[in-house]
Amino acid sequence: MDMGLRDRTVLVTGGSRGIGLAVARAFSAEGARVALTYRSDAAAAERAAAELGAVEDRACHVRYALDEPGSPEAALARVRERWGGIDVLVANALVRPRRRGPDERFEDLPPEEWEPLLHGNVGGTVRTAQLALADMRERGWGRVVFVSSHVAVDGKPRQEIYGAAKMALHGLTRSLAWDAGSDGVLVNVVSPGLTLTDGVRTMLPERVRTEELALTPTGRLSLPEEVANAVLFLGSAANGNVSGQVLTVAGGR
Repeated sequence: MDMGLRDRTVLVTGGSRGIGLAVARAFSAEGARVALTYRSDAAAAERAAAELGAVEDRACHVRYALDEPGSPEAALARVRERWGGIDVLVANALVRPRRRGPDERFEDLPPEEWEPLLHGNVGGTVRTAQLALADMRERGWGRVVFVSSHVAVDGKPRQEIYGAAKMALHGLTRSLAWDAGSDGVLVNVVSPGLTLTDGVRTMLPERVRTEELALTPTGRLSLPEEVANAVLFLGSAANGNVSGQVLTVAGGR
């Protein structure tokens, strides 16, 4: 299947590891130019970009932080300067919540903790989408894929603010699909369940993975490449008219 991505410019936020890196690899394999962003680990991002063809000017890495004012503008300006406007945005970056203890109640969370989570995960993503969408409208073609989480729908103890932030992307997608559809831009969400990234393999307790498996009809967790394949389709020309949808990649959950 021709994905129609050769020489398209794809921006993958949070693309230096995990699901984001798998997404960057998938687009690169289809001939796209891939800009991947990182927050703090420049060395990992540089290695990823080198793998995807930085020497041949097929990939680059750009620092980007959702919760830093001006960071989306600076990151997109660098990509535009190098390759022109953005054709595809995969909004995968996130501001991670602190791991709370079992006795920390929701009502005791201070505003200085939960407000930055909402502002970063929602506000930073919205601003990035605004900047990329301007390029897409000008060209009359574009794809936006927001990466959400099963927590938005299923819920999870002590992840109320994170779930709220991810669910905001679902609402944004439904309305943005109306706003951008007549300009040739399709907007969707991919919502992964717990995914076997390197971080999950090494840091998540085996007990938690076993509990997740018991709730998954297929009896296994998704691989990052399987999530990436869903993102790739929705973010490509092979997707001709799917917009405003949430695609869950979680083994039937």
